[in-house]
Amino acid sequence: MSRPPITAYIRAKNEARMIAEVIRAALEAVDEVVVIDSGSADDTIALAEAAGARVLHAPWLGGGKQKRLGEDAARHDWLLDLDADEIVTPDLAHEIRALFAHGEPPCPIYQLDMATAPPLGPVWRDFNLVDRRKLYDRRVVRQPDHANWDQFKVPPGVRVGKLKAPLIHHSFRDLAQLEEKFNRNSSGRARDTALKPFWLVCLRMLFAKPFYFLNQYVRRGLWRAGWYGFAVASIAAHGRWLKDAKMVEIHLRNRQDRDQDE
Repeated sequence: MSRPPITAYIRAKNEARMIAEVIRAALEAVDEVVVIDSGSADDTIALAEAAGARVLHAPWLGGGKQKRLGEDAARHDWLLDLDADEIVTPDLAHEIRALFAHGEPPCPIYQLDMATAPPLGPVWRDFNLVDRRKLYDRRVVRQPDHANWDQFKVPPGVRVGKLKAPLIHHSFRDLAQLEEKFNRNSSGRARDTALKPFWLVCLRMLFAKPFYFLNQYVRRGLWRAGWYGFAVASIAAHGRWLKDAKMVEIHLRNRQDRDQDE
């Protein structure tokens, strides 16, 4: 079965650890891979080109804006949005090829589950799954032109299909990197989310952290990953709590600035 007319795009900077594996796996499902590199100092570019990708060099503009560069550079209208640590499984590649076997598929957007591959232990295939819309037609929808937000909203009335096979996400190398990611992401989201009332973010900062933990550990099923799952749930809850704390800080800084201007 030939590869369908899809371009996969990947944002990258210093991703030599997995970039070649990600590209080779993607090319089992798509016709073209474009890597948007924002200044790698390691072997990312050489490895990407050797694996069969076309590399676009661009400074980092932010999450959604960087994806837009990939959309614009793509040879095809159908796109597969991948990160540099996400592996297209053989089952997923087969499903995507079958979807295009008789022409364009019936839906312009397809969502799938991302299963985390932790640094220790087996892939979390049955819990902590993240639902993402990864395969789409750029003639129907585009990624947000935004520095922090990088997930598009489905236009009204547009049908969304569902792929059964998961995408495997090697989302963190160790707990230290996971904590760093949550800290970095919370800063941008606190800054770019509409500012909640001061009393509300204070209440969240005081009381919400246990609920954030229970959401991760119980609802998302991280209890099934043993002690490591407990550690991941704790870090994720703290990362969510950091957004509240940083919004409180924004309120206090704004108040101080107003006082100084008076």
